[in-house]
Amino acid sequence: MKDIAEALEKKREHARLGGGQKRIDAQHAKGKLTARERIALLLDEGSFEEWDMFVEHRSHDFGMEKQRIPGDGVVTGWGTINGRLVYVFSKDFTVFGGSLSRAHAEKIVKVQQAAMKNGAPVIGLFDAGGARIQEGVEALGGYADIFLENVLASGVIPQISVIMGPCAGGDVYSPAMTDFIFMVKDTSYMYVTGPDVVKTVTNEIVSHEDLGGARVHAAKSGVADGSYDNDIETLTQMRRLVSFLPLSNREKPPTVPMFDDPERAEPSLDTLVPANPNTPYDMKELIQKVADEGDFFEIGKDFGKNILTGFGRMEGSTVGFVANQPMSLAGVLDIDSSRKAARFVRFCDCFNIPIITFVDVPGFMPGTKQEYGGLIKHGAKLLFAYAEATVPKVTVITRKAYGGAYVVMSSKHLRGDVNFAWPTAEIAVMGAKGAVEIIFRAEAAGDADKLAARTKEYQDRFTNPYVAASRGFIDDVIMPHSTRKRIIRALRTLKAKQLSNPAKKHDNLPL
Repeated sequence: MKDIAEALEKKREHARLGGGQKRIDAQHAKGKLTARERIALLLDEGSFEEWDMFVEHRSHDFGMEKQRIPGDGVVTGWGTINGRLVYVFSKDFTVFGGSLSRAHAEKIVKVQQAAMKNGAPVIGLFDAGGARIQEGVEALGGYADIFLENVLASGVIPQISVIMGPCAGGDVYSPAMTDFIFMVKDTSYMYVTGPDVVKTVTNEIVSHEDLGGARVHAAKSGVADGSYDNDIETLTQMRRLVSFLPLSNREKPPTVPMFDDPERAEPSLDTLVPANPNTPYDMKELIQKVADEGDFFEIGKDFGKNILTGFGRMEGSTVGFVANQPMSLAGVLDIDSSRKAARFVRFCDCFNIPIITFVDVPGFMPGTKQEYGGLIKHGAKLLFAYAEATVPKVTVITRKAYGGAYVVMSSKHLRGDVNFAWPTAEIAVMGAKGAVEIIFRAEAAGDADKLAARTKEYQDRFTNPYVAASRGFIDDVIMPHSTRKRIIRALRTLKAKQLSNPAKKHDNLPL
């Protein structure tokens, strides 16, 4: 038996080496960890159970039968994060550049299907050169199998993709269909076609980083939900993200021990909104002062900065925060912010996470660039997401809520459950000056005193929360310092909320 055990351990050691020490050293020289080192950092110590360590490819073309390495370029299995089950696959760049073969794909599909059956998240760590060319359509079929599992798992279990090296060609579409994508600065990139193809087809000369690096996708395209400086920070943040998420749509959001008083008042919020309605302030400060222990995991920090999205906790339980950000573009809704927020709202709704919305929005962004880019359809995505959501929804209007943007931002009209306003709230079709210039155009033309009088009349009538409150569109006008307490009390009443949408195969989101 001793000989058998020694032989097994020898085989395991050979498999753990992947493509060999020389290639492991090359990986380290680039500032990157190996596939197994990444898993060890991501999961609780000693919790990883590896599957299919000895799987090899089955190709006999182009001399591949002479190049067989156990594991075949991907490490798969399950483990725990803070004691909670997760499934993981980690592409191994030291083995055939992490390229995908049929056997490689089958390993990934196995963990995807197990995660669905057992109700646990899947985390994919990507560092690979795409499909294995030597296998041709077999490799392409493997991609398709993975894509199908991504689609079937959407809205059932959380799916997280972490790009930690190359991710190109067909490889990019699996991450694209997952819930979150995060990247590592300077060492990761994503694109459908690489710089050489781009140069051939369009004559553009572009680097890997400028074409599909972390900064491009986190700030310009919005493909990535965030980026971090190195592998260690990235994996640490992924552990933090998972702590906010339910394991599947069968569960309620996780609850953790809380050390923050639910009745806590925050007097500094009474002076958060400046006296001048055109002066910006940082809405992130409100989120951090309301959330338990000020803990806020932001999603999409560098993209669509005029809206904030992310996870926090209220009374120990996960909530999703959506908030207009007056510090960027005055908090208007544009294409990027609408897309970003709509996707986040839909994620929260999929996984039973209550949505807290802070509103300070002067309207939608005007201009030909926005209209030509399809702002109408993109803005409708956010409206659609809020209207469709059946999870608890609590809304607080802090200052401006103008026009259609007021409606879109989780208003009572879109089935908002509890809608509050601060005394500083202005709920109207538009700002007072613009409204007066339209309504009293003839009367106030060239007469500054009349214009001022009419402006004040409009302000007294509409730029406050009380008209909306008198119609029942606002449930209560609250003092800013009591915001945390009032939200928590509202959420308590919504714990057993039951609401369903009409029976349908699926909706037709305005894509």
